[in-house]
Amino acid sequence: MENFWDYSVWSTFLLIGILLSSLLLANIIKKNIPFMQESLIPSSVLGGALLLILSGIIKAITGSGLFEAAVFGGKAYATLEMLTYHTLALGFIASTFKSSDQKLSKKRAAEIFNTGVNTVSTYLLQAVVGFSITIIASFVIKDFFKAAGILLPFGYGQGTGQAMNYGNIYETDYGFGGGKSFGLTIAALGFLSASIGGVIHLNILKHKGLLKKSAAKDHLNTEKIEAENEIPMQESMDKMTVQIALIAVSYILSYLMMVFLGTLLPSMRSVIFGFNFLLGVLAATLVKAVLNLLKKIHWRKKEYTNDFLMTRASNFFFDLMVVAGIAAIRLDVLEKYWGIMLILGVAGLIITYAYNHLTAKLLFPEYPQEQFLTMYGMLTGTASTGIILLREIDGDFKTPAADNMVYQNFPAIVFGFPLMLLATLAPQKPYLTLILLVAFFIVMNLILFRSFIFKKNKKTTA
Repeated sequence: MENFWDYSVWSTFLLIGILLSSLLLANIIKKNIPFMQESLIPSSVLGGALLLILSGIIKAITGSGLFEAAVFGGKAYATLEMLTYHTLALGFIASTFKSSDQKLSKKRAAEIFNTGVNTVSTYLLQAVVGFSITIIASFVIKDFFKAAGILLPFGYGQGTGQAMNYGNIYETDYGFGGGKSFGLTIAALGFLSASIGGVIHLNILKHKGLLKKSAAKDHLNTEKIEAENEIPMQESMDKMTVQIALIAVSYILSYLMMVFLGTLLPSMRSVIFGFNFLLGVLAATLVKAVLNLLKKIHWRKKEYTNDFLMTRASNFFFDLMVVAGIAAIRLDVLEKYWGIMLILGVAGLIITYAYNHLTAKLLFPEYPQEQFLTMYGMLTGTASTGIILLREIDGDFKTPAADNMVYQNFPAIVFGFPLMLLATLAPQKPYLTLILLVAFFIVMNLILFRSFIFKKNKKTTA
């Protein structure tokens, strides 16, 4: 029987309270220190960094870190990793429930498709470069895990949650000691790269007189909060409660899918559960389809989902994911890897910057700077980081860059799925995996630059 004063009753709540408190403190610092405003570092990243610093100070004084305190019962790091894992999927599920009824012209559809292919091509470039670096490092550092570099696209391109997921697979299934912390640290370096590269590029634009920042306006009105034919904001069940319930139902459904697939393929169980966000998106899509069917047969008269509230929910989950992921980094287990991680971080910054600058210039000539900043921010941090950079040059979102980033998810998931499978092959057959990654990168670039290639072929034929 639990007593209300026991640590086990309070530990999880206290941990979440500390994470949210660090977010508040980080936001205050961001709002009041000009240097931090210019840095473009998200409050969630700053909050996680503050907790890392605080934990280090406490450990230097007392011999044990903040999250090793008795009140957490020795489970704080496991809880932080659990929060990072679940909030990744919950954020994606909430985003999936947002409406996407926009009709697209042929040109806009092509731009969105190109954005998705560009995303996957960047993942592959990051994987090839990162993997090559750690394969070389394995010849210098004894017993170094060759496949560690493939965490670069998961940390930079896909963010904290996926970096931890694959770090965990490498740690538990392949014996990569500190794999989770390695992945989380790469993700943290990605946010730093987004800030450094973004600020440098914005200063270049400013120096050239190309930076014409417009005032960002949040056109919030009652239609966004409660659109026509939606359930009321407050009834017998609060509207926000309905959104959370739909997210929870979808996540339960995705869990059942993972259990079923894990039973069919027991050797792939850890990989399948690592795709919780992908199956979460599939489950949310099925729930949306059921809701639409109920409306079609007139069993449902009102709209249950609301874009404004689902956006708030997804942003909350992603903020919590980032701050928990950075706080979960175990600096002590990474002592011998810092040199490799810094090399990976710098390489990730350079190749992501150069490649996306090229693709934005060639494929999006009408708004190259906006497209570049959005993609660079997203592919070193998260979608929110891309929006932060975009707001500096297109605060009113007059260009389609923000929409490209939102709607590119489907082609990115379709083309990006093989990378996830190759990542699980990498520890077993590193050299074959590297060859396949290079070949996949070439194919994706043939698709991405198809208009230039086919145009050239037509001219040659003529």
